[in-house]
Amino acid sequence: MAVRSAQQTSTAWSVTLAAQYADGSVRYFAVPVVADSGGASFTVSGAPGVVAGPVRAEGARSPYTVTVPTDSGLSSAAGEFLAAYLAGAGEVDRYLSPGVSLSPVSPAPYQTVAVQQMLAADQEAAAESVPADGTRVRVMAEVEARDDGAGRWPLAYELTLKARSGRWEVASLESGTAQAGGALS
Repeated sequence: MAVRSAQQTSTAWSVTLAAQYADGSVRYFAVPVVADSGGASFTVSGAPGVVAGPVRAEGARSPYTVTVPTDSGLSSAAGEFLAAYLAGAGEVDRYLSPGVSLSPVSPAPYQTVAVQQMLAADQEAAAESVPADGTRVRVMAEVEARDDGAGRWPLAYELTLKARSGRWEVASLESGTAQAGGALS
């Protein structure tokens, strides 16, 4: 996995990669890379070198402090939406707030998607059984997606859900989700 890159010239980069071995240990390698003049293709231009790993950055506190039960309407709405979005299990539109347009991932890369842990939300309203119309809650949904090759993929999505007519609807799906804890720079 690439964990850092540094541009050395207009077409040359040093990319630091993390490699995890079967015993769980991790080593880091600096790999010299050059790009063509248009930046459309890249090639490794020399042998890699082992380097010290990057320092862990101090992670920001997660805004998701409220645990949402897996049998709640909020958890069901998020899980069913992500199953439709990632696995084609139903229509995505039925889970969206009015005015929100979001196409499912196509072709669907997974066979099944299931919420793995209780959702974490940013406010207490997430625990209400029937919230007031217009109530908005941000959640971090951690799911496990399974592909047709028996691969299991842990995924996380930040969603904003909005209450309407006694049910939760997806108002937004954030990309580049922020995980709790530190991030490599």
